[in-house]
Amino acid sequence: MTDDAVVRFSRLATSTIGNALDELGYAGIVTGLHPLISGRAFCGRAVTVKQATGEFGAHSVAEFKVGAMIDAAAPGQVIIVDNGGAPVSSWGGLASLAAKIKGIAGTIIDGGARDVEEIRDYGYAVQARHIVPTGGRKRIKVEGIGVPIEVSGVGINPAEIVKADDTGIVRIPADCELEVLALAEEYEVNDKRALELLEAGQSFSEVMRKFNSI
Repeated sequence: MTDDAVVRFSRLATSTIGNALDELGYAGIVTGLHPLISGRAFCGRAVTVKQATGEFGAHSVAEFKVGAMIDAAAPGQVIIVDNGGAPVSSWGGLASLAAKIKGIAGTIIDGGARDVEEIRDYGYAVQARHIVPTGGRKRIKVEGIGVPIEVSGVGINPAEIVKADDTGIVRIPADCELEVLALAEEYEVNDKRALELLEAGQSFSEVMRKFNSI
């Protein structure tokens, strides 16, 4: 079954969605993370993961649970991991390949990722705070899957819509997603009209005044 809201948000840039969130007074702009591959925008409902990190040997290999993270995500969903920004890899090449084969839309890590060359070869979309060779096995444990998390001060609940592109990441609160979507789509129409006017020779100031942008 097609998720209409996800399809429509996927057509919008994070900048446009961010403008709508700002105007409506909702938090949702996630900062400080970066794409490993440019040009790989993705959108889907969140499969949330909470991790904790210690020194090497603090946790068992079984507690790493990358497979469980992938198993929990359905095709088209987004895995988003809260590891508190730790510079330790929560995600790598084999996980990316498995996620791509399953049809998962992308992975967001508030922490580290590695095997960048492999991930780029597979063409799987990942955004992370750190690129680091330090492995997560025996350092990271999964404390919960499908639980509320926080990334860059933004609370994210399971099944909320997340959109990521080269500009950044936005989360749309579940209780207002249609309100945000309607305003963002209105902004998108205005942006396209502004582009037409600029190409027709109107000045930037004139065009912006028409849409109350400045």
